[in-house]
Amino acid sequence: MNNNIKIFSGRSSNYLARQIAEEMSIPLGKVNFITFSDGEIQPSFEESVRGSYVFLVQSTNPPTDNILELLLMIDAAKRASASKIAAVIPYFGYARQDRKDKPRTSIASKLIADMLAKAGATRVMTMDLHADQIQGFFDIPVDHLYASSIFVPYIERLKLEDLVFASPDMGGSKRAHAYSNYFHTPLAICHKARVKHNEVAEMRIIGDVKNKNVIIMDDIIDTAGTLCKAANLFMEHGAKTVRAAVTHPVLSGPAFENIDNSPLCEVIVTNTIPLRQNSNKITVLNVAKLFADVIKDVYYHKSISNNFIF
Repeated sequence: MNNNIKIFSGRSSNYLARQIAEEMSIPLGKVNFITFSDGEIQPSFEESVRGSYVFLVQSTNPPTDNILELLLMIDAAKRASASKIAAVIPYFGYARQDRKDKPRTSIASKLIADMLAKAGATRVMTMDLHADQIQGFFDIPVDHLYASSIFVPYIERLKLEDLVFASPDMGGSKRAHAYSNYFHTPLAICHKARVKHNEVAEMRIIGDVKNKNVIIMDDIIDTAGTLCKAANLFMEHGAKTVRAAVTHPVLSGPAFENIDNSPLCEVIVTNTIPLRQNSNKITVLNVAKLFADVIKDVYYHKSISNNFIF
């Protein structure tokens, strides 16, 4: 690999950045973080980045310090004369705030996009955005990767018969439909009504799941309330088994307890966010090779489309 490419990591994604660097056969760059007693963060690169194409790996899951840390790293790289700076954000936080769904609220994902560009990022690389239109919030190139490249081979190895792909809500129906088309299976959709965020009041099924092995597809699993309620509903309607394949394991609040007490036999996630605890029901798939391959293609000005299944 050319010495002109360098990979550094923020503290939230060091585990993943190391694996990406290993896949690329280059050392992970040295960066030091100082946190003052009042919580102020100061990153500093411990090696020259002058003229280099710098890739900064950092998911922006909570706490919000992860976002600020990434912005400060971008600024430091810019001021150290890096030629190009790519923000590699496996999980793009605040993506659920992509529109004004009620009066007097912010569009946080647009604000984050503006801050990344203003800090000095010349490119963004991310995976399974909550809404595709977020790519349009950026005035710099965005490489949007899809977890289907990771999930499809795993699902094929399961060799499940009578398979049905499902969406936990109407918004995710496009994702579930793409998988059902690829595997030539039926599709099921849950229609839900919320009383407030993270709490579902009512849910109904559109589609037939009787005597089927159901896989629920989603991009984010937060408290797992919706997912577990959908799993219960599918089982009540005669499903043989229910699994979930969800890209980003935010898993906040009672998520692990909800999953362990649910009829879900397996929850398949990626390592875009590190798990805060283990569960026998959770299977973690590694995205390091996919990101490494795309980083190499971007660096050498090659098409990245060969890394996608659909």
